[in-house]
Amino acid sequence: MAKPTPEAIESFWRTYLTTGEFEKERRQRHLFRLLPGSPRCKNCYAPFQGSGSIIVKTFYGKEPSNLNPQLCNICEQFAQQFQGGAEVELSLLFADVRGSTTLAESMNPTQYSQLINRFYKAATQVMVSSDALIDKIIGDQVAGMYVPGFAGKDHARRAIEAAQSILRATGHQDKDGPWIDLGVGVHTGTAFVGALGSDQGTTDITVLGDAANTAARLSTNAGVGEILISEPAFTAAAIQLGGLEKRNLTLKGKLEPMQVWVLPIKGS
Repeated sequence: MAKPTPEAIESFWRTYLTTGEFEKERRQRHLFRLLPGSPRCKNCYAPFQGSGSIIVKTFYGKEPSNLNPQLCNICEQFAQQFQGGAEVELSLLFADVRGSTTLAESMNPTQYSQLINRFYKAATQVMVSSDALIDKIIGDQVAGMYVPGFAGKDHARRAIEAAQSILRATGHQDKDGPWIDLGVGVHTGTAFVGALGSDQGTTDITVLGDAANTAARLSTNAGVGEILISEPAFTAAAIQLGGLEKRNLTLKGKLEPMQVWVLPIKGS
């Protein structure tokens, strides 16, 4: 099969990320997210372990890629074929563990890995159920992309609601406090989304650009149990959140202070 031209690849990604034309993929995602099993393909949600993994392997031929363990074999082939992407407007959610270095020092390596894995599972379960494309599961951070083609036109609202759900799932609303301390950032903007190859021959589906950097820096500036929402995300979400605190932040790499809304998830 002839290799697609750069123009065709860009057009493909723009359609994939911003329209509802990929109905088959949308239905498949909704099915896969109902199947038990974790971890999952970050693009199509196919489970890699548990009884759900048997179903997707038997009927869909999906199993973990040997090249990129965060993608299934079919999504990795898709990313290889369509290396490239497009600039699109989307909303981004970054959830970051607070005090991870101190936390790691207070536990043995096995205990720490089990805690972080529990965080990964809780956060990705929320992202999967809210139609995010999972961008990163690395270190002490999880990131999700809410693109119009899958999360819909109200992607900013869905990202904010998912941020609230992640904090609830990790106990930030519990009387005894969270079982892991998190800060979350949500930002809406334009970024490059697509498949990028590495020197090692692997391909990944990711997001690049200032919008992603902004969301990541918001999460690192958020206090425990806080969601920092950028002004573009707050405006795009168009939801009533009550009298929220406004905060002016000077983020790394930004020349001008940035106004954000602070949404706390408080214990009962």
